[in-house]
Amino acid sequence: MQTYNKDLPVSSRVSIPLTEIEMTAIRSSGPGGQNVNKVSSAIHLRFDIIKSSLPEFYKQRLLKQQDKRISKTGIVIIKAQNHRDQEQNRAEALERLQHLIQSVAIPRKKRITTKPTKGSQRRRIDEKRKHGLQKALRRKPLL
Repeated sequence: MQTYNKDLPVSSRVSIPLTEIEMTAIRSSGPGGQNVNKVSSAIHLRFDIIKSSLPEFYKQRLLKQQDKRISKTGIVIIKAQNHRDQEQNRAEALERLQHLIQSVAIPRKKRITTKPTKGSQRRRIDEKRKHGLQKALRRKPLL
């Protein structure tokens, strides 16, 4: 886990100022006894894609992405509560945001549609015929 001073690096040229990322400490859910009830160790991170200083390329790709962490209004919401320490949760939330933004930088390969080969078609039909024959042999004979 890294600590970030001013900017969250996305790539060698792109970074997000921490002033654009809103982080609030909240009480964590789940087991943990008295510690969970007293200490606000979980981090709720909010990042507005549209108002950010990210290049347009990143913004468009992030908004197109079907991710439950991105709301319809273009706000990334991440809740980090795996650790007991608030600093570790803060670092994890920033790391998750960093990975999310880095994932859209990699261009997806276009799928090339292919047709099944003649051999694979023949094998499929032969297998269907064989299966049908096996089922027919299970039936009671007609009198």
